[in-house]
Amino acid sequence: MSNSKLKIKTKPLPKSRLAIEFEVPSEQCKKSFDDAVSTLCKSADLPGFRKGKIPKAVILQQLGSKRIQASALEKLLEKIWKQALKEESISPLSDPELSGGFDALLDNFSTDKTLTFTLETDVPPTPSLKTTKGLTAEVEVIKFEKNKVDELIEQSRKQLATLLPVEKRPAANGDIAVVSFKGKLADDNTEIEGGSSESMDIELEKGQMIPGFIEGICGMKINEEKTIDCEFPKDYHDEKTRGKKAKFAIKLKDLKTRELPELNDEFAKQASDKETMSELRQDLTNRLKEDAEKRQQKNRQESLLKVLVDQLDVELPKTLIDQEVRNLIEQTARTFAQQGMDVKSTFTSELVNSLMESSRPEAEENLRKNFALQALAKEENIEVDEKTLETKLKEVKKELSNEKNIDHKKLRQAVLDDLLQDKLFDWLEENNEVVEKPSEKKRNNNKEKSAKSKKREPKSPKTNLKTDKSSKK
Repeated sequence: MSNSKLKIKTKPLPKSRLAIEFEVPSEQCKKSFDDAVSTLCKSADLPGFRKGKIPKAVILQQLGSKRIQASALEKLLEKIWKQALKEESISPLSDPELSGGFDALLDNFSTDKTLTFTLETDVPPTPSLKTTKGLTAEVEVIKFEKNKVDELIEQSRKQLATLLPVEKRPAANGDIAVVSFKGKLADDNTEIEGGSSESMDIELEKGQMIPGFIEGICGMKINEEKTIDCEFPKDYHDEKTRGKKAKFAIKLKDLKTRELPELNDEFAKQASDKETMSELRQDLTNRLKEDAEKRQQKNRQESLLKVLVDQLDVELPKTLIDQEVRNLIEQTARTFAQQGMDVKSTFTSELVNSLMESSRPEAEENLRKNFALQALAKEENIEVDEKTLETKLKEVKKELSNEKNIDHKKLRQAVLDDLLQDKLFDWLEENNEVVEKPSEKKRNNNKEKSAKSKKREPKSPKTNLKTDKSSKK
């Protein structure tokens, strides 16, 4: 009896992929073939023979050697794959792929010679960080803006306003116009898809429609008809009309204006659960301050995570990327469903393919963030102690006491993940620097102020000299 054994050799490949090379002795190939024949002898159903009593010679003649070899090879691959996982401690992320294909391997299968082949699979990557300390992250400052309180109150006033008809004056900013319109592209006079309506209520406020539309309605009288020139923005959602000029034939059918309620305690009661305007303003102030603080904290964390990801060294396996892409598409589908859309009819194969392609960068970014945090936890030995976990778990369970069918194992893991993430971000804050910079809005405002300031500067000496020369003439 030969002492030949199965030989297994692993070889790492790019993108966190592993090649497992096998050398199967002929004895094992023969045993697999004999086992396949025996199994078929017991399970085959051939006319003239009792089930389980068919001779091997008949099975070979009736089914053919190739078919039995295929069955033997399938069983052999399945068996040695499980053996390799155990002996080499492999944690595959995907089913194995046979290099060269099954048919080519079947042609080389024989009961009297060694069989060599390679299986490939994706495996979990091993992320590492070049450094974790001394990094500098930039973050935009988000602060509470007092004027937001007034904006929210004005929104509530509009919602609670009484609409009154306008008869003796033309349309003006702030009115609600009831119009019919039909739009055509200016270059070829083709009708714009979705660019017409028999009756639409439009708030005459800047930004509500494409440039030129609101401005064209303002000044019109009821029953007046006119054609206005507009231009679609260069970033318009519809590529067919993006950046193009258009003409809209418009008729003003009706005009309304809002009679806003007075800002008093009665308004506060009607707009909220507060008794006075003072209480309402204070409540809005507190909520907006809290929201600004949360968004600022989120921004700090995102900026720290961004610079940490820059230090990450990891190869993302295709299996994980595909899985994260599917997760993103499923999230999108759930959002659509919550909005009342018919997901089955909306998510055509073309749309899904398009989403899969466009979602890949986001999927890869999500994975890199997760692996960066995993690597940080491992390299800096950051963990959540059992006491902290149990205390938080009790709080969460108390909050969910009315919920049914809770998966306690998943709940425990979710709480653990949240606590660990908090610890990781606290560690990043303590060991790295976050530099605050003005928001883009504030920078733009500063630029405008600077430009206006320059306009008010005195004329240059050069200009003054010219003036002197002209005066001497």
